[in-house]
Amino acid sequence: MTETELTEITVVGDDDTGLIARVTTLLFERGINIEDLDQAVRDDLFRMTMRVDASDAEVDRERLRADLRELGRDLEVDVRVRYPSEREARRLAVLVTKESHCLERICEAVASGELDAEIGVVVGNHPDLRPVAEAYDVPFHDVGDADGNPDEDELLDLLAEYDADLVVLARYMRILGPNVVFRYEGRIINVHPSLLPAFPGAKAYRQAKEAGVRVAGVTAHYVTTDLDQGPIVAQRAFDAPDDATVETLKRRGQPLEADVLLEAVRLHLNDDVAIHRGRTELRGDADDYQLGMGPALDRATPDAPTDDGLADPDPADD
Repeated sequence: MTETELTEITVVGDDDTGLIARVTTLLFERGINIEDLDQAVRDDLFRMTMRVDASDAEVDRERLRADLRELGRDLEVDVRVRYPSEREARRLAVLVTKESHCLERICEAVASGELDAEIGVVVGNHPDLRPVAEAYDVPFHDVGDADGNPDEDELLDLLAEYDADLVVLARYMRILGPNVVFRYEGRIINVHPSLLPAFPGAKAYRQAKEAGVRVAGVTAHYVTTDLDQGPIVAQRAFDAPDDATVETLKRRGQPLEADVLLEAVRLHLNDDVAIHRGRTELRGDADDYQLGMGPALDRATPDAPTDDGLADPDPADD
């Protein structure tokens, strides 16, 4: 059974003893087999994500949801169940601020059929991109105050209401809190305007300019509670001329931001990429993808001289 055929159960709440045992016992008693379980605690907030095979469950879907909701109330945690077959298309929730290029690229890809998904909702912390969403007949919600600070409780309600399979940060210029990240662990993809791990945080193009880099780039990565340190999915690079201004770097980088974000979204939706020990890796049948630079770079990269045939002077450098 593939990952997309498994039912996903997410448990989030205050950390307490016995949470895992209570939930897994309930599933065992209803004939549900746990295929994968991941759990973490951050700042006393507990998150557990399970992928289970419910095909031979002794209860129907609504009964299971009701039983887990009742257990969640008893444990004072939030329990959510997502069945993979409840709709045909995978659904995106796209989070934005004021830059339109990534949102427009994703909307165009969905509208043209280039991306096999639907956009359930666009959520902004400013109202600026409402016209873009409405041009594609996608609901838009502004959850930001006058300064753009988002109401994350409202954001969580919207993500639940539209039942997002994947949360896409299309130049969303805010840090998501752990309450959001933990609920959607492994299902939030961000685009960052640098070749991470270089230049994390704000004003990455300016950081690159001030550092005098000769090659700059962009990165699509999964979001974790550590800022810009989540598993990298794909990267693209471009030349940074000596006389380049910050605006020059932005003009060169923004089309690649849209390109690499779309590529990462496609990889995720196709289940062609997996996270293992904090890194992403392509699944066996995804050999057609090129996550870094293309074949032209391989041809231009010299293959000699090397230290082949000599003892490794410092194995720690490997």
